[in-house]
Amino acid sequence: MATIANMTLEELKRLIDRRIDERLGRMFGAFEIQEADLFEEESDNRTLQEVFASIEKNRWTPPSGAKSSLELLREDRDS
Repeated sequence: MATIANMTLEELKRLIDRRIDERLGRMFGAFEIQEADLFEEESDNRTLQEVFASIEKNRWTPPSGAKSSLELLREDRDS
């Protein structure tokens, strides 16, 4: 086997993927379903303008004076 220094990025990624697959296989056994079966793709026939309109319609704006997401994260971290 080549050393990591001699591998391309793609070769290294494949090696890491294989090792992860091996470890997961030992821990949980073989998976009986394919990844593609987990995610159903729904056809969306809306136009781009309809998608933008839906985003605008469903957008939520926090009330004036509400804490920012950063403030909420810091509060959660510090508690």
